[in-house]
Amino acid sequence: MTNTQIETSRLGSTGPAVGRIALGAMGMSGSYGPADETESAATIHAALDSGARLVDTGDFYGMGHNELLVGRAIADRPREETILSVKFGGMIGPDGSWQGFDSRPAALRNFLSYSLRRLGVDHVDIYRPARLDPAVPIEDTVGAIAELVDAGYVRHIGLSEVGAETLRRAAAVHPIADLQIEYSLFSRGIEAEILPVCRELGIGITAYGVLSRGLLSDTMRGRTDFHGSDYRAHTPRFQGANLTANLELVGTLASLAEQKGVSTAQLAIGWVLSRGEDIVPVIGARTRSRWAEALGALDVSLTAADIAAIEAAVPVGGVAGSRYAEAQMNALDSER
Repeated sequence: MTNTQIETSRLGSTGPAVGRIALGAMGMSGSYGPADETESAATIHAALDSGARLVDTGDFYGMGHNELLVGRAIADRPREETILSVKFGGMIGPDGSWQGFDSRPAALRNFLSYSLRRLGVDHVDIYRPARLDPAVPIEDTVGAIAELVDAGYVRHIGLSEVGAETLRRAAAVHPIADLQIEYSLFSRGIEAEILPVCRELGIGITAYGVLSRGLLSDTMRGRTDFHGSDYRAHTPRFQGANLTANLELVGTLASLAEQKGVSTAQLAIGWVLSRGEDIVPVIGARTRSRWAEALGALDVSLTAADIAAIEAAVPVGGVAGSRYAEAQMNALDSER
């Protein structure tokens, strides 16, 4: 029996109603080291049982593994219970090397065909290019997805990690339900221009990286190394002196969390929730216990004084190191 105690938010002015927090499935396919498939499926079930609704995946996560996992997990559930958010366009070579992005109309139609088969569904609820393809005008990409909306294979169009100008161009072609973009105490770049434009255009925000890949939590304290398959091992914020400096900030935040009687992760999620009902945190939980911890953030009540203390503990620009390695940063339209 589904528990719908989580409040809902509508994604933008045209998107679907989703739970106040959502589940991100990427980490269930090896991005942060080995994961247990049985526990992953149980975590997806727990998220749906709590009323989260939105499950985010990508066709290139684990080179198809993630969609297959999600598909199996939702197979025995009513289709309308799950809002499937799917990213496409990331290309990976057989040796695991990154090959860039492809959002040509013919390519995305092909990608969607494979996604529908792996997920075991006849439509996806939100379909989005993972990044802006510099070789393809955003109007062409959005126009092609709009045709898939008309054909019934897609319900809503989303975007990921694009800047304000691209948002305007895309929204002129078809309504955009949401922008998926990193937003956390450690990554506040959207506040200057992107978030105001989203609000002007009626575009919701699905915020990933809310815990800065586990950095804004109690689990990272004292950590100095990562599994070779864990991409944090190659990310600037988790390297040497950067990691040391960032963990000092997290230590200060942890003290505030302790005063509130909550975990550091709950305080970090609570801060993002406090930024507006149009912002839905996407939590990359891989276990039921981590999902339960995230749910606890919904009960965190932050006063103006609490928020001021949190933002003083982790000031804008205070994090050491970029959120991705240089090559990946260069692929972000949102950072230009």
